[in-house]
Amino acid sequence: MIAIIDYDAGNLKSVEKALSALSKECVSTRDFREIKKADKVILPGVGSFGNAMEQLKKYELDKVLREVWELKIPLLGICLGQHLLFEGSDESSGIEGLNFLAGHIQKIPDTKGLKIPHIGWNSLCLQNNGKLFRGLQNNPYVYFVHSYYLKADEESIVTATAEYGVTIHAAIEKEQLYACQFHPEKSGAAGLQILKNFAD
Repeated sequence: MIAIIDYDAGNLKSVEKALSALSKECVSTRDFREIKKADKVILPGVGSFGNAMEQLKKYELDKVLREVWELKIPLLGICLGQHLLFEGSDESSGIEGLNFLAGHIQKIPDTKGLKIPHIGWNSLCLQNNGKLFRGLQNNPYVYFVHSYYLKADEESIVTATAEYGVTIHAAIEKEQLYACQFHPEKSGAAGLQILKNFAD
């Protein structure tokens, strides 16, 4: 069973739909017991960093996510869900993230000819043998919607980058923790393969 964290700030339905297409059993929940007994956990996210942290704390899901981390249950952060796993974001100054990993979320710089937010398909440059990308050729196209991006402190955890006026750390893996800036649930066959790799 895959538990999708429901904190009123996530793109739950499309994640559920993609997992159902893969015949994977999943539930959107904020029930602590269900989350802790899940085989895998997904933290989706849309909206602002500060509001998302506020929502996680409102439902005390920040605490259960720490338990998931300590119990070594595989956890996948998607888009804003990736950002929340790190220390903080330029979007919400002074608000701490979950702080599972070292790194900071920065605004995509203004670049002539590029629109912000970054919305649409972009290719990935794969590196460091990421488990999420098993079975995919290099430079798969995936779907992004964001104005802020991760700059991880440890290059060794970065499994994919994308270029959009700056080098975006588009996916990371460390131990049982996985995260991606793009939306695998909206990324066609490549995205389904990524979700399948996580689920399996």
